[in-house]
Amino acid sequence: MKPIDRREFVKIGAAGLATAASLRHATGANDKIAVGVIGYGRQGVTNTRDFFKQPEVVIAAVCDVYEPHLNKAASDAKDKGHNPESYKDFRRVLDRKEIDAVIISSPDHWHALQAVMACDSGKDVYVEKPIATTIAEGRKMVDAARKNKRVVQVGTQQRSAEHFQKAAELVRSGAIGQVSEVRTWNLGNQFPDGMGYAADSDPPPDLDWDMWLGPAPKVPFNKNKFGVRPDGFSTFRWFWDYAGGMMTDWGVHWIDIVQWAMDVDGPDRIAAAGGKFGLKDNRDTPDTFEVIYQYPTWVLTYSNRELSGRGPIISEATGLKGGGITFHGTKGTLFVDRQGFEVIPERRRITRERAGEALMEPMSMKGTERHEQHVRNFIDCMKSRQNPISDIEIGHRSTSTCHLGNIAYRTRREIVWNVKEEKIESDKDANRYLDREYRKPWRL
Repeated sequence: MKPIDRREFVKIGAAGLATAASLRHATGANDKIAVGVIGYGRQGVTNTRDFFKQPEVVIAAVCDVYEPHLNKAASDAKDKGHNPESYKDFRRVLDRKEIDAVIISSPDHWHALQAVMACDSGKDVYVEKPIATTIAEGRKMVDAARKNKRVVQVGTQQRSAEHFQKAAELVRSGAIGQVSEVRTWNLGNQFPDGMGYAADSDPPPDLDWDMWLGPAPKVPFNKNKFGVRPDGFSTFRWFWDYAGGMMTDWGVHWIDIVQWAMDVDGPDRIAAAGGKFGLKDNRDTPDTFEVIYQYPTWVLTYSNRELSGRGPIISEATGLKGGGITFHGTKGTLFVDRQGFEVIPERRRITRERAGEALMEPMSMKGTERHEQHVRNFIDCMKSRQNPISDIEIGHRSTSTCHLGNIAYRTRREIVWNVKEEKIESDKDANRYLDREYRKPWRL
């Protein structure tokens, strides 16, 4: 099937948009919400699982370019009492005027185009993080959501967890004092083979490789670029054409919480260093990576290491941590990850009489459920037409900060960022990374 760009799609479907819009706001006379699933890899399975739990939701369509995933999507839906139509082309899902919302769990390089087209077709959107592969794509997603008055929830589900909410509140309230430094990290050990080296080959017969590539450059099939495997998430994440490495895959979760707690939209200056120092595979992205973000009155670092998984010791109770966030304040340090948070009080060392005096009481909270609540928040906001907790503007800001780290690494230069205008002021050459060229005939 010949691809069409979103402008042609909107023109063709313009006659039905008024009807579609009224259906979206009504949310169905019988209080049912018809949902289409786009992408049913490992993350798609996780997302859809929690939509199955919502009593109003009916899975009306499933879509994947890989036949085993498509068959599993249809089978899982039928096991839960749904009877969806199956498609290999996501545009056929968007053609369905009775569908109220779509879940976009496709590879990262598809998120922007599919989300914008979904908004233009009058559908609300639950889109996986990172929202896009460039900053310009993310801004177009925000614009499409606002222009079409769509509810768009980003899959940064930590915002829906009570313990992350409490941790952010403690930081914002000044409970740990003035914060001068925040550290985030993801550490692992894939040495020496990583995902292994894969040569180009013919695609499997049950995969539409050209459609999988979509707007990305035309290249031969490579099993690591496709990346589907039974023992983990797809390895497309480690190639610049489709994603942004661990920085955008996991770093966006931590940085989203940091910018929320510190009440900022983005950094002013960014520097990065790293490289592919040890892994013997065909990934593009680094196996060792360090980014420093300068904000007006504090500093953020993000560290990713795939050659040694031993993380810092947070406290005797918490022990070693291979991923998380530490907010370092004048009264105490707050550590938070998905298992919970802990506050370690600072100690006064001003006089002999006051030596060792705690500036605050220690506290902790165990991790709380997040993903199902995140889906529930999206459904509730579809009904109220309020912005969800991870609204697309928020997701765009968090993802943009991650992209800036990658841009600093790829240019090997310090980046000076104009947060308000979303423009790099330090280096004209670096601005080329703010957007990407789509493979014809796809356009955004």
